[in-house]
Amino acid sequence: MKKETLLSTHNLKKTYITGTVKTEVLKGVDLEIHKGEFVVIMGHSGSGKSTLMHILGFLDIPTSGTYIFEDKDTKNFNEDQLAEIRNKKIGFVFQAFNLLPRTSVLENVRLPMIYAGVKEDEQIKRAKELIDGVGLSHRINNLSNELSGGEQQRVAVARSLVNNPLLILADEPTGNLDSKSTHEMMILFDELHKKGHTIVVVTHEDNVAHHAQRIIHIKDGHISDN
Repeated sequence: MKKETLLSTHNLKKTYITGTVKTEVLKGVDLEIHKGEFVVIMGHSGSGKSTLMHILGFLDIPTSGTYIFEDKDTKNFNEDQLAEIRNKKIGFVFQAFNLLPRTSVLENVRLPMIYAGVKEDEQIKRAKELIDGVGLSHRINNLSNELSGGEQQRVAVARSLVNNPLLILADEPTGNLDSKSTHEMMILFDELHKKGHTIVVVTHEDNVAHHAQRIIHIKDGHISDN
């Protein structure tokens, strides 16, 4: 059975200009990711992997090339459409957790649903279910800055799922975690994948990459076979 494509890029390029200096970060990336896949994008620092993830997540736009998402050319999307996709169809997990400090676990997880206009009782119900799903029900009223790094990242994963996104994008999600928390985090991603989520993880760590169905290597702004 043919796999359904969620997103694809063709000759995707990104150049940053600072004064008179041009820096080519992506130099013609061709990529295809199917619904339900667990993909890792690997590369050394400066390879372009995080820039690629930011474009896939509509946090940045390419300089040239084509990005197709759900069979639609993204260059035709306006700012309101891009914001809606980011909120409702993409779940983000970042290395730095990006939780609101001095704010409870429950309130952090509810946040994307507030922006999406979900009713308050539904916000609380879904947030509690997801917090339980990542094993943190006993921490639901704790402030985010009272949690360990591993616990904070679990909160970030729960938050990424509240709007039932089509795609989970994780940028170095284990970069600030110890080896035990890294293992627990990747087991959590394995479980999410088994439930049908499409997951793309950006990393440079081999022990993270081996959890994926497919590994894509990026080197000097190009997709590489090695």
